[in-house]
Amino acid sequence: MTKQEMFERLSAILQETFDTEASKITPEARLYEDLDIDSIDAVDLIVKLKPIAGKRLHPDAFKAVRTLQDVVDALYELTQEKSAA
Repeated sequence: MTKQEMFERLSAILQETFDTEASKITPEARLYEDLDIDSIDAVDLIVKLKPIAGKRLHPDAFKAVRTLQDVVDALYELTQEKSAA
């Protein structure tokens, strides 16, 4: 899966699960400041992202993420680790 496809899936999750307006969903959008994703929501988001990664996601892998692009990059890295294994 490409980063663009991951971003599109992430966008769909945000719209469906958190009722986020599509116009707010950009790679530069900050999770907390722009999208009102708090720590509880972040855990829910990680659960929703698990099928994309194809394995259990550890919240530690997402501690440094601040923007949607950060989420996509972290998720992409995890999927690359899986395919290399």
